[in-house]
This record gives sequence, C-alpha cells and structure tokens, in this order.
Amino acid sequence: MNRHVVIIGAVALGPKVASRLKRCAPDTKVTLLDRDRLISYGGCGIPYYVGGDVQDISELRKTMYHMERNEQFFKNVKHFDVLTGKEVTAIDRAAKNVTYRDLDTGMEKNLSYDVLVLATGTTPVLPPLPGTDLTNVYTVSNLHDARAIKEQLTSGGIESAVIVGAGAIGLEMAEAFADLWGVEATVVEMMDHVLPTAVGPDMAGIIQKQLKDNGVSVLAKTKVMEVLGDAQSRVTAVKTSAGEIPCQAVIFSVGVRPNSGLAADAGLSIGGHGGITVNARLQTSDPNIYAGGDCIEQRHLISGESLVLPLGSLANRQGRVIANNIAGRNEQFKGVIGNFCVKLFDIGVARAGLTVQQARNVGFDPEYALVVQPDRAHFYPTSAIMYLKLIADKKTRQVLGIEALGPNGDAVKARVDAVAAVLPYKVDCQDISNLEVCYSPPYSSAMDIVNVAGNVLQDILDGLNQPVFPQELADTFPGSGAVVLDVRHPDQARFGVEKYKEQWLNIPLEEVPDRISEVPRDKPVYIYCNTGTRSYEVQRYLNSKGWDRVFGVQGSYAVLKHLAPDLDERE
Repeated sequence: MNRHVVIIGAVALGPKVASRLKRCAPDTKVTLLDRDRLISYGGCGIPYYVGGDVQDISELRKTMYHMERNEQFFKNVKHFDVLTGKEVTAIDRAAKNVTYRDLDTGMEKNLSYDVLVLATGTTPVLPPLPGTDLTNVYTVSNLHDARAIKEQLTSGGIESAVIVGAGAIGLEMAEAFADLWGVEATVVEMMDHVLPTAVGPDMAGIIQKQLKDNGVSVLAKTKVMEVLGDAQSRVTAVKTSAGEIPCQAVIFSVGVRPNSGLAADAGLSIGGHGGITVNARLQTSDPNIYAGGDCIEQRHLISGESLVLPLGSLANRQGRVIANNIAGRNEQFKGVIGNFCVKLFDIGVARAGLTVQQARNVGFDPEYALVVQPDRAHFYPTSAIMYLKLIADKKTRQVLGIEALGPNGDAVKARVDAVAAVLPYKVDCQDISNLEVCYSPPYSSAMDIVNVAGNVLQDILDGLNQPVFPQELADTFPGSGAVVLDVRHPDQARFGVEKYKEQWLNIPLEEVPDRISEVPRDKPVYIYCNTGTRSYEVQRYLNSKGWDRVFGVQGSYAVLKHLAPDLDERE
C-alpha cells in the first residue's frame, strides 16, 4: 500500500520535500497544507521587491522558467496536492492524523498520514511595547507585509522611517527605503554595532560608514521604548533611550521565533531556543515525524551549540535530505557553519563560523588577522580592495571563522565560501595558507587574499607579527603616550604630523634604515601605512635591530578611515 506523506507548511522546505519525494518515490501520495494562500515564495527577496530591484511581487513566486508556483503548478507539474487556506490545529500522533480548519468556512477535518513533515517556519518578534498596534508598524515576514509596505511607500505617505534591529533584514530594508524611495531611514540597534551576531566591531564600523555615506543613520546601543502616534492612530515618532525620532513608519526586525507550538502540543521534544529538536536524519523525537528549516534547532559544527538559523538555503538542502530519507535512503544533515552574506548599497558582506566574541563565549581563546588587499590582481582594471578577517584558536590553531567585505560582492562571497567549506574539518591556519584556490588576474592575485590571511595569522600566532588592531589604536591614541610611526609618503602623513606633532613620526619606508635612530625605544611605537603590509615589514626590521615595543597597525589607514576618520583625515 502506498504511503501518505502530509507536510505542514508550503513556503520553502515543504515544497522541496514534496517535489523531491515525488521524483524519488513517484507512487507516494503527498499533501501539503498551509494557512496562507501565497505559497512557495522567496522570502529573502522581499527587501529587493520593496527596494525596486524586483519590480513585480509575483516574481518571488515564479520558477526560473517563469511559471508561478501555485496549487495548479504543483498539481500538474510536480504531481502532488496543495491545500491552501487550511490551518492545522492539532497533531494526533497515536492516531497518526492532523486536524485542520478551513479558514473560509470554519469547518474542521482530519487528515491521516503515514509520515508527517513539519515545515512551519518562524514568526517575527514584535516586542510588547506601547504603540506597536499603530498604523504603519510592520514586521517583514511574508508577501502580505511586503505588499503593504510597498503600497504605503508608493502612496508617498512616508518621508522618514525607523527600522528597529540592525540584522540583515533590517539593513536591507533601510537600504530599500533610502535608495529607491528617498525616505530618511534610521536604524536603531540595542547591541553595540550593526550585524551584531554576524561580524565583529571593526567590520561593523566599515559597514556603518557605508550606511552613513548613503544616507542611513544608525543608532547603536539604543533601546526603543515606545512607538508614538496621533489621534488617528498613525505613527508620528519612536521614543528611544537616545531621544525621539520623528517618522511615519516603523519596521521591526528584531528576530524570529520558531513556530513549534504544534510540535510542543503533540509532545515532541523542543530545544532551548524554542525550536523543534531533530536528529541527523531530521527526524523529531517521533520517528514518523520529520522537521526542518526555520522551525528546528540546528547544531553549530564549531561551537557544538544549538541555534535557530532561518535561511532559505538551509531549508532547501534539508528538504532534500528529508525526502531522501522518507524514500528509503539514509542521509544525514550534520549541522551548520553559520554562513551569511548580504549586499548593502555598494558593498557585499559575508561571514562563516564564529566571530571573535562568539568564539570566546564558547571557551576558545581566539586570535585574528585583519588583512586588506585587492580582490584580484592589483593591475587588473576591476580590482577593488577587500577587507578580510580570519579567526583561530591560539592553542590549537583551529580556524574558527572568517569575515569579509568589499565592493565586488561575488568575490567576497567566493572567499568566505572557500573557507566555509573546510571549517567543519577543523583545519588550522597552515591549511588556509596553502588552500588551493583558482588563479587568474581577472579573479584573484597570485597570492590570494585568503592565503595572505592564513599567512598573517600564522605569523601572529608565532609571535613574528606583533599587531595592534585599528579599534585599539582609535580608542587609546594619543592618550596612551605611544608614538605612531607613519611609513607612507610625506604627503599622506602630513595630517597626522600636523595634528599630533611629536607623537606622529613620518619616516617613509625606504628611509627607515638611515633614520632608525629617530624611532623611540622607551615607548610603544605603532607602525602605520595604508593597508598594514609595509607596517609589518618595518616592524620585523626594527625587531631585528633590537626594538621590541613596535606593533604593526592591522589594516592601518584603509580601516581607520572608516572607524575613526578624525584620527587621520585627508583633505
């Protein structure tokens, strides 16, 4: 007798399970249920619809062959049934059936299953603050939200907006508001910096400068207290710990909660973050029930911790694993590295693994290298500067994470993807130094920036490279009494020399041997150049001549012009 597989949820994971299962086991009966009527869409494309990159919202529901993924498409092309407008209200594991309510008629029905798949996704968090029920307060979770926001923008009723939360979706929405619509956008983030769970403060500082240069204001370390409105229940301002911000719309993007209520009510195991717990085969605590995508707890392959990671890419990969297992195979989804990428105006940002703070929080002793280098041969016309951070444990040298950003987003993503692919195998810095990547001048340097980062991090761990990081210099200079040794051309060093006098010493690289006596021995010396490469050369030379309190500024001017532009300002 053919089995009946019932799937709850028809956005990403659900249709993937069903489509793959019908290819592997065509005789299987498959039924999808979803309370919404807009199904199988690319939710990550919502900011690009709001921002105008995607003109028609229906494009988010179409295949690459421009077929709309609706009930008829799945019936006629994929050969399974989709029931929309049907809200599942209960799971009876003993009887192996689900109860659902028709949202049009209110009638309830039971549907039996042999295997059940939970693809219930997440719900955006709306903080319990006064005023969140006002008109023009939105979350960004589905196509209905997207359409409502776009219609309001099109009507011209929004001149300024506050985006609460500086994660990827929040920043993408800020770009959409500011770039296409000319809306004055302010991002409010309670943590120390933007993308707080994705990158460290130095990378975040570069991103924040990019936002500012494109008209987006950022208020970090700031709490939202209340949304204020007028007598017509329209938004007028947001009250924060830093004062009131006038606006006509508020977007909350402060996180999501797994939709695990059905599973919990059915007695399935739930994890510490509220997601459904699954094994490597993506089975729940009931072997006849699978779950995947945003609603489950994922195992981080480096930290070993559980987390909820809502990404369409994960949902699709897990959907295939679930379908294969239902069809009789034995496949595993071992866990995640936490890959992430986002486009923000003219730069791409990507990361994988752990940030420095996350590594510290789970018991590692992290060290990192911050390198700045062209993303392809420096002589090639389209080369652009890329910023890349590589993180490793000091004792074991295991590589723990990578962060990168630059104007050529595909190049940024390629470097992070290359390292992400080997992170699960506990590689060390030497493995990254010798990582074999493709080389051709239009795509990379002969010594690729990934290899350079591995080399620099090895030198730091070996004590050859004694770094001071840009944020440390910005926070302590000039009050620390240290001296900056600027090894650039005098024209580039002029601002520092004029501003800091004897604390900013300019000796161009080629003059260092002849003027070495000018370098003080009795105080810390921070060696400074454009990107940090010449700083390291001079640091090693001075070490060889007996100077032991000299430190190369990682990233130097290329980073500090974003983090602390007043430190070394150029006219």
